[in-house]
Amino acid sequence: MTKQQKSNTKFIEAVSVREFFDSFKEPLEMEIVAGEEGLDKMIRERSLNRPALALVGFFNFFAAKRIQLFGAGEMAFLREQSKAEESRVMGEILERNVPCIIISRNLAPSKILKDLANKYKTPLIRSTLKSKTFSTDATLLLEEKFAPRTHIHGTLLDVKGIGTLICGESGVGKSECALALIERGHSLVADDLTYVKRLSERELMGSCSELSRGYMECRGLGIINIAELFGIRSVRLEKRIDLIINFRIWSPGMNEERTGLEENHMEVLGMKVPLMEIPVRPGRDMARLVEVASMVQALKQMGHDSASEFNQRLIDHMAKPTK
Repeated sequence: MTKQQKSNTKFIEAVSVREFFDSFKEPLEMEIVAGEEGLDKMIRERSLNRPALALVGFFNFFAAKRIQLFGAGEMAFLREQSKAEESRVMGEILERNVPCIIISRNLAPSKILKDLANKYKTPLIRSTLKSKTFSTDATLLLEEKFAPRTHIHGTLLDVKGIGTLICGESGVGKSECALALIERGHSLVADDLTYVKRLSERELMGSCSELSRGYMECRGLGIINIAELFGIRSVRLEKRIDLIINFRIWSPGMNEERTGLEENHMEVLGMKVPLMEIPVRPGRDMARLVEVASMVQALKQMGHDSASEFNQRLIDHMAKPTK
């Protein structure tokens, strides 16, 4: 990762309950029942906690920084307790300053639970979703909320299913190459500035700002609307970044990759992304080269490395006895 990328990187360490509720109120079908004064409490972990053991008084390894999800089992247990016991049990949980409590299946909380939520200023939220559905959906949404983010100066396209990020100095021809690729049926994700987020330590997703989505700046032409010119299929909202291609102005004596045996990578948000450097000089069809580079990367993902296969054939041929 370059110094510029490090300075642009943003790590989300906590999300307020208010932001969580306002952002996902509709997809998670939530409503606030009590404890609205605590909406500014912070959620500091992206996973949810089912406090079954805490209800029976076992608080070792209790995940107090997580959202506490009460399903049918937890609510049934509370209903079987006396008012005094319910007040004691829930008081012990709320004293640990949990960010919020969410009740699934649209189950109704008792008056004691609502009074305690107001007393400890802990939001009590109810959802119509089942526990499993809520847990899965909320975890995915929190993963996105907590995802580390940065931005890279480059143009991101979907080239035959491969997310290809074209980088290079200003004026090197990134947008012109992207325009030629779009004309051949590939899709634009972001022009000039790509926003990147890392999801679940497994992939990098690239997108653009909502303001510039579907637009491209082309020197000499100005701002053009890609969707109107080439159709809605020529624009994508986001794409996983599989390959980075760096355009470099060709100069005599510069090092150029001739075999493809040497694999280079660029580190983005702690993940290594395959990197290819392509020299730019008059007469080269850069769009065609990027298209082929993307197909080569697709083959590598399927376990076929043309350079390594040819190298092995060459070694086998040299090892044969001469007649």
